[in-house]
Amino acid sequence: MSDKHTPYQPPKVWKWDGPDGSRFAATNRPLAGATHEKPLPVGRHPLQLYSLGTPNGVKITILLEELLAAGYVDADYDAWLIRISEGDQFGSGFVSINPNSKIPTLVDHSVHPPLRVFESGSILLYLADKFQAFIPQDLHGRTECLNWLFWQVGSAPYVGGGFGHFYAYAPEKQEYPINRFTLETKRQLDVLERRLQEVPYVAGETYSIADIAIFPWYGGLVEGWLYGASEFLGVQAYPHVKAWADRLLARPAVQRGRRVNRITGPAEDQLPERHDASDFTASQKP
Repeated sequence: MSDKHTPYQPPKVWKWDGPDGSRFAATNRPLAGATHEKPLPVGRHPLQLYSLGTPNGVKITILLEELLAAGYVDADYDAWLIRISEGDQFGSGFVSINPNSKIPTLVDHSVHPPLRVFESGSILLYLADKFQAFIPQDLHGRTECLNWLFWQVGSAPYVGGGFGHFYAYAPEKQEYPINRFTLETKRQLDVLERRLQEVPYVAGETYSIADIAIFPWYGGLVEGWLYGASEFLGVQAYPHVKAWADRLLARPAVQRGRRVNRITGPAEDQLPERHDASDFTASQKP
């Protein structure tokens, strides 16, 4: 690493020097593929989720809990914990269902052969189409929903990999990258604020996978649990985003979904693995 007072000059050919000292450095490497043999467990439900309670992981567990709450009994699922800080995502079993080694990943055993679905946006769309729920069925409504779903998928890397990394996880605070990604994060919050001045839900009048995708990231920012950055970002400037996030947070399925595969925070908010609806109440027993 160059002296912080000396302008960095990129080398002719970049070479990896190993972990950079940031919080999640051990999860990053310039190569794909498995690092060790580790088969994946398979539970009794057709839907098998391998994930962690990050914003991207929470998207899927919220949708699954919403589907169950809406009466779609075939949406019952097993949620297995993938500890990315320990390299579970580089096990041979996980890499076989997701060559990108990222959570979340879903396997649907109700079809033959079993179907792997990776990337959180793809999983949301797959489940919404499978059950024909939480996505508008008319052309205009569906397209608007997908507009916002893909907005989130394309925008969140600036929030997570950009703002979140340099504000919360980088080994040292640097003004330029923090300012650069804060600028874009606030612009995105303003996009959402202006939209939610017009409609109650992101895609229009109806709660959908667009809300479910956006909530863990931007709702997390205004609610204060993502990066502890609500004061820094001045989230009081986005009252419509906050009101929308509050409405979603009041939904019991959202509350349950936020607990699944969670291994941080108060113990009563954690449910590392979920295999049955009774797991939520069982985990609260002394």
